[in-house]
Amino acid sequence: MIKMLPDSEKYNLKNQMSRAKLSITNNIAEGFGRYHYQENIQFCRQSRGSICELIDDFNECFDEGYIDNDLLDMYKQEGYSLIKVLNSYIASQKKQKKIIQDSK
Repeated sequence: MIKMLPDSEKYNLKNQMSRAKLSITNNIAEGFGRYHYQENIQFCRQSRGSICELIDDFNECFDEGYIDNDLLDMYKQEGYSLIKVLNSYIASQKKQKKIIQDSK
């Protein structure tokens, strides 16, 4: 998707979307590497925010005429699916955190 954008967006939308895309996986990895439930949850929430940023950027791409409605719908659907997966993971981390706390 990012490669489809015109060169005029190199330092604007392309750059923003690249950073948001990388932020999603980087935050998940960093949270997992903390070995602490609450920190993991917080980094996952930041990843979720980056997904929302990308969804907003997809809307901007549509508004600017860089993508058509079908592509917009597909990318947004993928983004919402990722949010659902991440929300499930966050819920499981909260549950595990509670189990650990209750066993003390």
